[in-house]
Amino acid sequence: MCEIVGYIGTREAAPILKKGLKELEYRGYDSAGIAVLGRGGLAVEKRAGRVEGLSAALRGRCGIGHTRWATHGAPTAQNAHPHVCRKIALVHNGIIENAHTLKEECLARGEKFLSETDSEVVAHLVARAYRGDLLAAVREACSRLEGSYALAVLAEDGKQIVCARKKSPLLVGKGEDGCYAASDVAALPPKCEKAYALADGDFAVLGKDLALFGADLCEKEGEEVVLERKEEGGLPFGFRHFMRKEMAEIPRAMANSRLEIKETGDFSRFYEVLCHAEYIQIVACGTAYHAALCFEHAAEKFCRVPVEVTTAGEYRYRDPIVPKGTLCLAVSQSGETADTLAAAACAREKGAKVAALVNVLHSSLARAADFVLPTRAGGERAVAATKSFCAQLAALYSIVHALAGIAGREAPPFSLAKEAETALVRSEKTARWASRFAAARSVYFIGRGADYCAALEGSLKLKEISYLPSEGYAAGELKHGTLALIDGRTPVVAIATSRALAEKTMNAVSEVRARGARVYLITTLPELVSRGEIEDFVLLPPCEEEYSPALTAIPLQMLAYHTALACGNDPDKPRNLAKSVTVE
Repeated sequence: MCEIVGYIGTREAAPILKKGLKELEYRGYDSAGIAVLGRGGLAVEKRAGRVEGLSAALRGRCGIGHTRWATHGAPTAQNAHPHVCRKIALVHNGIIENAHTLKEECLARGEKFLSETDSEVVAHLVARAYRGDLLAAVREACSRLEGSYALAVLAEDGKQIVCARKKSPLLVGKGEDGCYAASDVAALPPKCEKAYALADGDFAVLGKDLALFGADLCEKEGEEVVLERKEEGGLPFGFRHFMRKEMAEIPRAMANSRLEIKETGDFSRFYEVLCHAEYIQIVACGTAYHAALCFEHAAEKFCRVPVEVTTAGEYRYRDPIVPKGTLCLAVSQSGETADTLAAAACAREKGAKVAALVNVLHSSLARAADFVLPTRAGGERAVAATKSFCAQLAALYSIVHALAGIAGREAPPFSLAKEAETALVRSEKTARWASRFAAARSVYFIGRGADYCAALEGSLKLKEISYLPSEGYAAGELKHGTLALIDGRTPVVAIATSRALAEKTMNAVSEVRARGARVYLITTLPELVSRGEIEDFVLLPPCEEEYSPALTAIPLQMLAYHTALACGNDPDKPRNLAKSVTVE
């Protein structure tokens, strides 16, 4: 999971490359580097750590840059990109699955490697194939590669950058001052007037102009991307961190992400597929997987449609059964999640219609799906998903409402933007809990029904940014072994929004309280907050219990945020994590 930038034109490249990499910092990385081609040849600077440590003083008007999230080899300067072999400099995003075999071939020829990465072998292949035609050399090298890649390559004796893509996102663009490459639209500057998304197998040459080529090296027209310029710039206005700013944007994200799915309008073709859907499979990872579990609870209750939710990384490896009439929902914030892309492709091959629920409309998943269902959360710079999770729920609950109508049933309308505003205010009290959580040995989140789905997401948020061991657990399962882990150093967060299940959840609260745990309650039920087993509580506005994760997520996110601060962590940039998981 790495990020790529490239520039060739009339301006100095190094400041442009460094600024582009800064725009992509939120996606997570552990090392960075740039290579600039100037009068003296290739100049390379790379380091472990942050982009700001790179110099912008390298002289030259052609260059490539990279931020790396370590997969093969430790996060060191030696393993950072760009990799250089003879006259070739290269940056790579993805994983080369046959790198070991290719490296053995290179070593047998006496070639020397300077890093532990799979990416360096690509530089060797290009260098060996290079005879003055960089595009032909990159194509020849790519023909040997198995796995995924986005590449930007330059040669010391050339005046162009060659890009290639397979299963890893890459955009190219142009403006009056030159041509650009980037793995995400956020890195394209305002001077880039037009941008194009490379398709699998495509190549691009950036020089005096921009040219796109298919796998056969025949020139082709590109798929133009709508450039949505950011309004916020680089600072989280009025907030200490982007994560907290993005939480404040949850009400607007939910309101904007509701979908009008009906016989007429933008989603009429998808509505027709819903009318014939007998079975729904959902593939997703991480936070998106938890949103899918919330959908499963609501859809099965209100629509009586069978729903199966599978982590995308496991879906295709179990040779899934895809009955006739299956609709596959693929949920991903970035639309570049490698496991979700592969799972959606598998479902489609087996006959399912695929709908992509994404926040990035030019993403690989959006292009590969039969239907695109947009979440309009806006940009999310913190690694931990907050407003995008609630936006996904808004879109998914819109599907529930449409399905219920098709089935001749009634589902309560989903509109919780005002309630979310109230939840944000009331959730600030979790700051008082943070010191006790920061000192905990481990933390448990418990709930039943839809509250269990929320508990899983609350646990993930805490792990992501506070680094505390944590688990989301079905409240009724505690007594089947996990109570052995509960003691006075174990805070427990109980979530209770279902009146029918409240007493059963409170039974579990009594069990952990009897073993010394301090219990913190998140609820929509006023009658529970005065119970003696409770250390403290957040009382949320009343709402339909099947939709409640859209509200309970807010204090859970706020608790994780304040606990991260109490632990001395940067909640925007948690260690070892990346925003967009583009490798398996």
